[in-house]
Amino acid sequence: MRAVAARVAHAAVRVDGEVVGEIDGPGLLVLLGVHRDDGPDAVPVMARKLHELRILPGERSCADLGAPLLVVSQFTLYGDTRKGRRPSWSSAAPPEQAEPLVDAVVAALRERGAPVATGVFGAQMAVESVNDGPFTLLVEV
Repeated sequence: MRAVAARVAHAAVRVDGEVVGEIDGPGLLVLLGVHRDDGPDAVPVMARKLHELRILPGERSCADLGAPLLVVSQFTLYGDTRKGRRPSWSSAAPPEQAEPLVDAVVAALRERGAPVATGVFGAQMAVESVNDGPFTLLVEV
């Protein structure tokens, strides 16, 4: 499982022009990708890492501040561009495997007490963010 976590002052995701998820920071915009070899064991580890990632002001985490996260599924994080000009998606989990795992990460974050907004799995989404810093990390489990 792979995530790009960006510290944001604001982030929102729209589907068909309507806001479906939005946060005001400090918080994290999380683009979350699932590898074809990922299973349920990765879920609590990713949720803990994201919730406790100390990149908010004062080296604090979402857990410390009660800060929100906006989680958006992003299979393209597993695009392989080493050969040619067209990415290969063979490492990304198929939708029927990825969607329950993305949902499980969101549920695990909420179980930890995190306020979480989301995009819509598989939808064409417009994601906007006001990065703070900018401060962006790759998180892998």
